[in-house]
Amino acid sequence: MATDHLTPHTRPAGRIRHAASKVPEVTVYFWIIKVLTTGMGETASDFLAHVLGPVPAVGLGGIALVAALVVQFAVRRYVAWVYWTAIVMVSVFGTMAADILHVGLGVPYTLSTPFFLVALAAVFALWYRSEGTLSIHSIHTRRREAFYWAAVLATFALGTAAGDLTATIGLGYLGSAVVYAAAIAVPAVAHRWGSLNAVAAFWAAYVITRPLGASVADWMAVGHGRGGLALGLGPVTLSWTVAILGFVGYLAVSRKDIQHDVTA
Repeated sequence: MATDHLTPHTRPAGRIRHAASKVPEVTVYFWIIKVLTTGMGETASDFLAHVLGPVPAVGLGGIALVAALVVQFAVRRYVAWVYWTAIVMVSVFGTMAADILHVGLGVPYTLSTPFFLVALAAVFALWYRSEGTLSIHSIHTRRREAFYWAAVLATFALGTAAGDLTATIGLGYLGSAVVYAAAIAVPAVAHRWGSLNAVAAFWAAYVITRPLGASVADWMAVGHGRGGLALGLGPVTLSWTVAILGFVGYLAVSRKDIQHDVTA
């Protein structure tokens, strides 16, 4: 994906100050790791529910998510391993949240998908009304960081429900992956040759990466009877985790994803 087209450089008018950003710069590595975390979170959630049972898995996932976010909010600037650990835990718990509605409460994906879409829209509306921007280049206050992580959690839950919806209405996991792979090009094209601004293009792509990564991971993990490669939840989770660790380790050393000037 061409990161130049999906990097939300549009910033509100105002003076520029040197403030420590709490999120990474959007590079090709950002999108690679984002997709990997979505797939890993999907299979990890299912694996934990299978091994521990749904209730203990949700409890453990919730505790881990809170702990990861506490550390993320405690650091004063973006730290690669802290940020991406929080993203991984949001991915795992976001999957669990969507699955609870469907499996635990019997809410169909046709209802949970628009529900999470409305929830995300509400977060964006409150965020914009409060701060006047949705740009990730402005995440340098606690309040903006809180809005950012609320939006991230909503995008993961929405993406999980949407991915499962398309997989269960006839497309299957591989078909869903192909659909979302094509869909993710839409915001890039609309931004480059259309009128879609950079911030909107970024968040549109951000939402789509969730069902894209989850569909690919599910396709790799599930059995042949469900149209998958039958590699298993555990091996897929482990292999995607190793890939995430490799990329995050590289960024921690190279610092290629560090933002510099931040809009006040």
